[in-house]
Amino acid sequence: MVAGRKRKPGKRYACGKRVRAETERDAMSTVIDARRRHFGVTAKQAKDERLGTALGRLAFRELISEKQYQAGLAFGELYVQHQAVMGLPSPSPKSVAGVLINGGIFGASSTEPVQEVIEKLKRRFADATGTLDACDREQRMSMGRRPTLLIYSVICTDEDAMRWGEEDIGNLRIALNALLRLFRL
Repeated sequence: MVAGRKRKPGKRYACGKRVRAETERDAMSTVIDARRRHFGVTAKQAKDERLGTALGRLAFRELISEKQYQAGLAFGELYVQHQAVMGLPSPSPKSVAGVLINGGIFGASSTEPVQEVIEKLKRRFADATGTLDACDREQRMSMGRRPTLLIYSVICTDEDAMRWGEEDIGNLRIALNALLRLFRL
């Protein structure tokens, strides 16, 4: 018998090294540390899930209201569903694996959506884009970028909006208010 300390329990490779399995707690601690460094927040604030998206960071910093945030989430969900049903690619795929899975190559559902569901989704998306187009027409003389472009940038492509000017934030609020009325939130 070889002298020394006892082996730690756990799974091992054939060579005898212990298998390092990253736990959920380890992964979350990495995320929390990164958010603390990047956004300058406390550990408690870093656990807020809103910091994970550009729209959520605006809500976290109270540049938009909670209801506007909910309207943005509703539009984002509608946008993703519309893209998937129409067979269009995501504007910002998260990874190649995500594209393969969501694109139907691996693990996607083989069932086709019901035609009535597709038509309802198309109408809802047309209503939302029509509402945003009306915002663009109303705000055509205002300073800053068009509300539709701002919604697309923040919600669909997750562009960070923390460095935007006050005019752009104001136009974004107008568009989110219009979506709020449309979705009746």
